[in-house]
Amino acid sequence: MRPDETKNKEQDPSRAAKRRAAKGGAKAEADAGAQPQQEGGPLDDARVVEALRAAGDKKAAGLVVLDLRGVASFTDYFLIASGANARQVQAVADEVVERLKRDGARALRVEGYRTAEWILLDYGDFIFHVFEDKARRFYDLERLWRDASRVELPPELAGEPAGGGQPAPEA
Repeated sequence: MRPDETKNKEQDPSRAAKRRAAKGGAKAEADAGAQPQQEGGPLDDARVVEALRAAGDKKAAGLVVLDLRGVASFTDYFLIASGANARQVQAVADEVVERLKRDGARALRVEGYRTAEWILLDYGDFIFHVFEDKARRFYDLERLWRDASRVELPPELAGEPAGGGQPAPEA
């Protein structure tokens, strides 16, 4: 990649909209010529909401969304979840992939599935990280990306029972 391409990539605020346009779909067509708005958040993206619901349906713990738009250029959001063991981590990842595939969104890359300590599902605009509990504490992405803002999730997406309950444990 030439240096001027890197500079332009980092300074182009409509990069996410162009990626969606290249992938196709109704949301992509709506976004193709528009500048993404910083006020809009991950909960405005139906794929993010569906991914969070899928993880919640498989009893993923500690659901967190980090807004990286102000601190990184490679993606807009990190979605982070934990499973108690390798089997649950794979089940969460499988459910997210299947639900989003049904809605027409395919992961660009899936890594770590076999060992299931940390599965990364890359959807371009967002990356879903599914950790085994011990690995999540070790890698501590929330601390590593502490400059990113944490998105407040409604109880139905945060894995909390309707009407409240215990907040998701801090990693």
